[in-house]
Amino acid sequence: MGTITKALELLTHFSPSRGEIGLAEFVRLTGRDKATVHRHLTELEQNGFLEQHPTTRAYRLGPALLRLAAVREAAFPVRALLRPIVTELSEAVGELAHASLLQGDALSPLFHADPQLHGTQVHFDPSEILPLHATSSGLAVLAFAGDDLRQRVLSRPLPPFTARTVTDPETLRQMIAQTRATGLSRLEGSFDREVTSQGTPLFGEGGRVVGALSVAVPALRATPERMDDISRHLHAVARDASLSLGARPADLAVLPNPVQMPQKQKARS
Repeated sequence: MGTITKALELLTHFSPSRGEIGLAEFVRLTGRDKATVHRHLTELEQNGFLEQHPTTRAYRLGPALLRLAAVREAAFPVRALLRPIVTELSEAVGELAHASLLQGDALSPLFHADPQLHGTQVHFDPSEILPLHATSSGLAVLAFAGDDLRQRVLSRPLPPFTARTVTDPETLRQMIAQTRATGLSRLEGSFDREVTSQGTPLFGEGGRVVGALSVAVPALRATPERMDDISRHLHAVARDASLSLGARPADLAVLPNPVQMPQKQKARS
């Protein structure tokens, strides 16, 4: 891991519930020596990626991130393009829907919507990085991305998030093959033991996989009929979502024609 990567990795420890982090906590979270962590924090602060609370001296995200986020969205308005699609999908199925973008070997949440029609809802943390092997979004990406990404992910130890997270590479390869055959992934209790989700890939310019679109449902409402209805809606909107991101109709030829509903993919420990 290079110096720049180590420094930037410090930013991933922030979340809505952890808005400020002190030096000692950063040392504990990273397991690195205090001098190195302090040097990285100082450099991030000097470049505007972090700022310090004037009294507690704890670190929080800095203004440079706001500027870069605005520049990114102005140049590549992905959130603006996907927001109405995700919202429409969520309202159509009456459940939480979300879009995420590929970030290295994981997925970064971009936008989510939930009509909140039910008493029991899926908790979604927009700051949480989504692992490729344990989420329906990630499985959809692995099925249609390049061999190099699959090889990197499947060749290293994969952490379990629940008792039903699949960590066996060969089993995952079978699930990836099934996802590629149907265009949809479905996982039960793999990332959150009380959630069933379905995902489909999103394509961008040049036909490359750039992320995924997914619907998450509390397990108690995840009947076969309901999940099949969700899969129809996912198939219906996925094409428009990819085209809005710069994919061409020819790029989407890798997706199967949904003549039959996909079988469920059950995550087994």
